[in-house]
Amino acid sequence: MATAVHIPVSEYLKTSYRPDCDYVDGELQERNLGEEWHSAVQLAIGTIFQNNRKAWGLRPYTEQRVQVAPSRFRVPDVCAVPSNKPFQGVLTVAPVLCVEVLSPEDRLHRIVTRAHEYLKMGVQNIWVVDPKTRECWTVTASGAALPMLEDAFTIPGTPVQVAVADIFEEIDSAPKA
Repeated sequence: MATAVHIPVSEYLKTSYRPDCDYVDGELQERNLGEEWHSAVQLAIGTIFQNNRKAWGLRPYTEQRVQVAPSRFRVPDVCAVPSNKPFQGVLTVAPVLCVEVLSPEDRLHRIVTRAHEYLKMGVQNIWVVDPKTRECWTVTASGAALPMLEDAFTIPGTPVQVAVADIFEEIDSAPKA
C-alpha cells in the first residue's frame, strides 16, 4: 500500500500543478478532469458568468484555489465572487457560488465532502452538473443535493439565471459520433 507524501501548505501555495490539485491536510488530491464534456460545461458556465459579470456584479473564476479551512484548499470548476472584491490570489473568503462539474470517475462521496467543506466555509450556492447524464443539482444549506426542477440555476436575491440549455448548448450542437 502506497503512503501519501505530506507537504506543507507553503509548498502547495508556491507550486503550480498541471492540472491544479486539491490540498487536504498535507496531501495533494488529484481532480478528475480531461474530457470534452467536462471542459465544454465548465467553459459554458464560466463564459455565461463572464458575459454577465457587470449586470450580475459577480466575477467568475475557473479552477481557482479556495481555502476552505486552514489546511484544506479546494479547486472548484467554477466559482464566482462579488466584483468589488479585491484580488488576493487564493480565495480565503467564501465565494458567492461554487460549481462542480462531474467527470465519469467522480464518486458521490467526493462531491458530498467538497460540498460540505464549501458550506462550512460559508458558500451559500453550490451547483453540481453531470455533463453525461444532464443531471443538475443544487446543494442546500443542510448539505442535501436537490435535483434541479427548474430550467435554470439561480442565485436567490440576485439577477443570476443560468439556463440549463445554455450550459449544454455546445455539446448539443456538436456532430453526433
